[in-house]
Amino acid sequence: MIRLLLVDDQTLVRAGFRSILDGEDGIEVVGEAAEGAEAVRLARQLRPDVVLMDIRMPGLDGLAATAQIVGSSDARVIILTTFDLDEYVYGALRAGASGFLVKDTEPAELIHGVRVVARGDALIAPSITRRLIAEFAARAGHPDPGPRLSVLTEREREVLALVAAGLSNDEIAARLVLSPATAKTHVSRIMTKAAARDRAQLVILAYESGLTVPGWLTRS
Repeated sequence: MIRLLLVDDQTLVRAGFRSILDGEDGIEVVGEAAEGAEAVRLARQLRPDVVLMDIRMPGLDGLAATAQIVGSSDARVIILTTFDLDEYVYGALRAGASGFLVKDTEPAELIHGVRVVARGDALIAPSITRRLIAEFAARAGHPDPGPRLSVLTEREREVLALVAAGLSNDEIAARLVLSPATAKTHVSRIMTKAAARDRAQLVILAYESGLTVPGWLTRS
């Protein structure tokens, strides 16, 4: 059972998400919060698996709340934003969010997103992946490979670059002529070596280290 916490300062928005999610097999909405400080408290008290987090709220905003929740629990955070280029999205992913969705996401995509994040994968709405990657690169400044990249093998760096390009394990396997199980093993090892919670953090690592740049896959 996926335990879910809803965080949004609008009562009707929370009610809408609850009506979609609470009736799904394997998903239970265990709590609701209207602002960030309450979300942090409930996350510690209720121990949800996934938190749907509004990013713009009075008081403690979604960015700060995400950092506190990720830093003090095993909960995974999906950021909810009205606009697909919300200025805080980059910071939220750096704070440890596992991905984000725009609020007008279709119900089926919302349900799928909760399940994806609950099993440990990253979630980025398809309509904004390329622009988000460009934002990563623009804000990364001077690339710094750092120690996390230096511990990876050449093959693991190849896999990391493909993860950053948004490829699934099956797509990585096909491109590198590997079995899907081998591709999955490589991704798991990279996450362990890089001390990354999920694939979203691997994307950040790849771009901030200079391992990859926007558009490289389409040019290769």
